[in-house]
Amino acid sequence: MNFDTVIIGGGLAGLLCGITLAGRGQRVAIVSRGRSALSFSSGSLDLLSHLPNGEKVTDLNAGLARLADLAPMHPYALLGPERVIEYAQEAQRLLANCGLVMQGRVETPHLRVTPLGGLRQAWLSPQEVPAAPSPGMHVGIVGIEGFLDFQPALAAAGLRRLGVTATAHEMTLPALDILRDNPSEFRAVTIARVLDDEAQFAPLCDALRSLSREHDVLWLPACFGLADSCVWTRLNEVLHCKVQLLPTLPPSVLGMRMHTLLQRQFIKNGGVWLAGDEVVNATISAGRVSALWTRKHEDIPLRPRHVVLASGSFFSNGLVAERQGIREAVLGLEVQQPERGDRCRDDLFAAQPWQQSGVHTDGTLRGWQNGERLENLYVAGSVLGGFDAITQGCGGGICAVTALHAARQICVREKLQ
Repeated sequence: MNFDTVIIGGGLAGLLCGITLAGRGQRVAIVSRGRSALSFSSGSLDLLSHLPNGEKVTDLNAGLARLADLAPMHPYALLGPERVIEYAQEAQRLLANCGLVMQGRVETPHLRVTPLGGLRQAWLSPQEVPAAPSPGMHVGIVGIEGFLDFQPALAAAGLRRLGVTATAHEMTLPALDILRDNPSEFRAVTIARVLDDEAQFAPLCDALRSLSREHDVLWLPACFGLADSCVWTRLNEVLHCKVQLLPTLPPSVLGMRMHTLLQRQFIKNGGVWLAGDEVVNATISAGRVSALWTRKHEDIPLRPRHVVLASGSFFSNGLVAERQGIREAVLGLEVQQPERGDRCRDDLFAAQPWQQSGVHTDGTLRGWQNGERLENLYVAGSVLGGFDAITQGCGGGICAVTALHAARQICVREKLQ
C-alpha cells in the first residue's frame, strides 16, 4: 500500500500532523495501537510554564529565548521562538476547526483549577474547565455518591487554602445505581454514557437545582460530554448559577472527547486510520525508510514517501527503559539519555533526568539510526528528548508544535521533488 506519509502513533502529535497533511491533499495513514495518552489526560494543554532551572515563565518570548542557553537540545530551542509561537497559534486554529472550543491563548496563559483544588498554568483548556476563581466567589463542589475518582472534600479543602470559599456536596443519581454494584465500572466514562442520555438530563437538573441557588458556581466532575458539550451547555441555561467541570482520574472524558474529535477530523480529511495495529519492522536503505511492516498486515508493507514517528514516550511504549539503557521501541533510533547512574534523583518530587530522555533530532526533526540521518523520517511529540514535560509544563505544546513543524517539513520537501 502506497502513501505519501505514514504516521506511527495516533496521539495528539500524530493526529495534528495527520490532519494537516491530509487537509493539504496528501494520502496519509496513521498506525495506532489503541487509545493514546490523550484519553488519560485532563484535556488541557500546556505550552511552557517553567524553565529547566525551575524559573517560572511569565513572559513566553523571554522564556523561549532563555531555552537556547539553558537547554539547547530542547525541541523549542531547536525550532526557535518565532516558529514555536507561530505553530502554537496555528494549533489553536486547527483545534477550533475540529470542534474543540478551548479557552486561553498563546499570549495569555491562564491558571486552571486541578481536581485537588490547586492551580496549574495552562495554555489551552476546554471551555468547561474552571480558571482561578474570583475573590469572594462561593464555590459549590459537587461529587457523585459512591464515585471514588473525584473527591469534592479534598478539592474544597485545596481551594480554602487559597482563600476561596468552597463547600463540598454529593448528589445521588438513581440511574447510576447499576454501576455502583461494580466499583471497576463506576468510572467517569461509564457514568458519561449514562448521563449523556437525554432521559437523564431532568434528573441531573433536579439534583443540582437547589445547590445552584446557594452558590455562585458549581463545579462537577467531568462525567458527561463524551461526544460534545451539549449537556454542559444546557445545564448552564437552566440552572441558577454557572456550572463548570473538573477532570477526574483517568480515563478522562475531556481527553477522550479531544481524541475522538481529532480522529474524526483526520478521517473526514481523507486520512486512513489503521486501528489496533503496530509497526513491527522497517526496510531502511540509503538513508531512507522505504517500507513499514505491521503486525496486522504481515506480508503487505506500507510504502511511504515520508514517515513521522509520533509513538509517544514511556507511557505509550514509544520509549522503553532497560537495564542497558533507554531505547526507541519502533525503529531503533538514537536516543539522548543520561548516564545510568545519573537517571534519577533521591527526591521523588524533584525533576528526574530520565524524563528528558528521547529521540535525538536536529532542527528539521529528522532522526538518526546507527549514525546515519534518515532523510524521510521525522520525529514529533513526546518521543522526542531534551525536555521534561512535567516539571517544565510543556508536554501538550511539544506535541502540537513539533507535529506542525514535521508537517511543514514534509510539505516543503514535496514541493522540491
